Amino acid sequence: MAFNYANWLRQDLMPHIWCPGCGIGIVLKSAIRAMESLGWNQDTIGFVSGIGCTSRAPGYVDMNTLHTTHGRALTFATGLKMAAPDKNVVVMAGDGDSAAIGGNHLIHSCRRNINITMIIVNNEIYGMTGGQYSPTTPGGARAATAPYGNIDPGFDLCQLTIAAGATYVARGHVANGIFLERLIKGGMAHKGFAVIEVMSNCHTQYGRRNQHPDPAELVEHIASKAVTLTAWNKMTPEEKIGRYPIGVLHKVTDKPEYCESYYKLQQHAQERVRDAARRISEAESLRVKPELPGGGIPSEN
Repeated sequence: MAFNYANWLRQDLMPHIWCPGCGIGIVLKSAIRAMESLGWNQDTIGFVSGIGCTSRAPGYVDMNTLHTTHGRALTFATGLKMAAPDKNVVVMAGDGDSAAIGGNHLIHSCRRNINITMIIVNNEIYGMTGGQYSPTTPGGARAATAPYGNIDPGFDLCQLTIAAGATYVARGHVANGIFLERLIKGGMAHKGFAVIEVMSNCHTQYGRRNQHPDPAELVEHIASKAVTLTAWNKMTPEEKIGRYPIGVLHKVTDKPEYCESYYKLQQHAQERVRDAARRISEAESLRVKPELPGGGIPSEN
């Protein structure tokens, strides 16, 4: 039976305004299926975005949503998670939003290992704001701000987040939504900061400047560069040029989660304060009060 997305979407806001053929719809549907597969109740989910094409997603999903400022989705999501650690917090962002303007917040979220799932839709360009090159635009590729080709080397977001301390890092692409759903579900079920990078298409801004104006052809091109992790580990450095590994690239389970560490520290501090107050009270009660001439005891007043 076909999956029913109607219960998860705000039908009054349909149809969406993403470009025809955009890969974000595949990513969002994969995330929704992962949430339902995990048995998540919509009232327990906080869905957060910054600015960019992905920022339309919180408007369309029917749950607790937050559309924040450019690059700051993780800061709002961190506050939400700290205030309500029992909630499931999911962030969806693009490559520019997460790795450029929000790059500082990304690495520190990785370092803290806060229990948030971050889905980065990497279309290798700033799509909504006019086609400027982003931190993941490949070297030599053209963009509105690089008409003769980009000279900056692109970030490998998975390697970046692994090095910064994320405890679940995976990569997929929009040509295989079922595989992508499994990766996202794994990240959502993981206790700690999870990053799922999704290689996606922006034929409108990236494709038309780089000889891939057709959405289907660009998706096929993206998929043609993907290599399973097993095959990747057997390739030579020369064979890896222009390709990327997919699957769960990194997972550790023995690193403390940030909210738990914070509330444990808070409890310890409160016990210390209560213990100190109790000792002061006991010392006061044991203090010998001087007698007044004639045998009286001085009044507290």
